[in-house]
Amino acid sequence: MTTITLQVPDSLGEHQNDTVRFIAAKLYESGKLSLGQAAEMAGLTKRTFAELLGDYGVSLLNYPVSEIIADAKRI
Repeated sequence: MTTITLQVPDSLGEHQNDTVRFIAAKLYESGKLSLGQAAEMAGLTKRTFAELLGDYGVSLLNYPVSEIIADAKRI
């Protein structure tokens, strides 16, 4: 895993971990990371990370509605 340095405002204080979790959640949402990769990036277990996704407005089911409908029609 590559390490990057991100400068965040001091005003985030104790919420700095939230920044990493937010980025991981958004990368998961966009399909750039798997759930396991995003959880690892956030320093959490998959289960804990999955439970926190809603806090960042991200659905655990990262599957477009159009694809769900198309799959249902094929059945």
